[in-house]
Amino acid sequence: MTLGKMNEAGFSLLTGRDPNPVEIVNADSRSPVVLFCEHAGQAIPERLAGLGISRQDLDAHIGWDIGAEAVARHMAQILGAPLVIQRYSRLVIDCNRPPHAPDAMPEISDGVAVPANRELTPSARQARVDEIFTPFQQAANGLFQTAPRRAAFSIHSFTPVFGGVARPWELGFLFRKDTRTSAALRDHVQARRPGMAIGMNEPYQIEEESDWFVPRHGEARGLPHSLIEIRNDRIGQEQGQRDWAGLLSAAISDFMKDI
Repeated sequence: MTLGKMNEAGFSLLTGRDPNPVEIVNADSRSPVVLFCEHAGQAIPERLAGLGISRQDLDAHIGWDIGAEAVARHMAQILGAPLVIQRYSRLVIDCNRPPHAPDAMPEISDGVAVPANRELTPSARQARVDEIFTPFQQAANGLFQTAPRRAAFSIHSFTPVFGGVARPWELGFLFRKDTRTSAALRDHVQARRPGMAIGMNEPYQIEEESDWFVPRHGEARGLPHSLIEIRNDRIGQEQGQRDWAGLLSAAISDFMKDI
């Protein structure tokens, strides 16, 4: 992708000073497993002037999935699997949402106004799609063309309290049609951590109009898949990130032996 390339409306978002939206770890791996981390980054294009939000808000759960990238990187190392990472804040564009979804470029996120997302023109929205969303999805799609893949997993984190409501789960598996994969992963995790609070389709539920990974990368390919959510107070520090990466990698390895 050429940074700063204008779209049909003559609007360009990224410049040569902005980071590439995509990073692939273990790009040459022929592992049967592919890992995703759509909410890894906090980058904001220079032209968006910080989105008009504070650094504190960007560092909070609305700006990225706290700890998810580190966990995903450790998992990629343990499993020897390719991992596709999205470097821009989910507030710029959420790469786990259809581009037309209302919260793909939210004007308000968990009560925080995002001024740079207010009253976006069609060309401004399309620039974010063309220069961030599409390159990420193309890179992800490419990983399924370079080797025979047998499963895909997306790594996310969630805040312990949302909208004033506490979330008791430490871990969640999100799915829709493929019920077997998430149930098997849950069982493998519980075998190692009896008593862990695990939510099935918690703290979110997958919907066609608001999700991308499960319907477009898992279901559309007919592959075993699960979107994995870790409560972010468990993975805010390196030791927790390593511990959770080891736990989830072991569960995935056990699952892969059975398919």
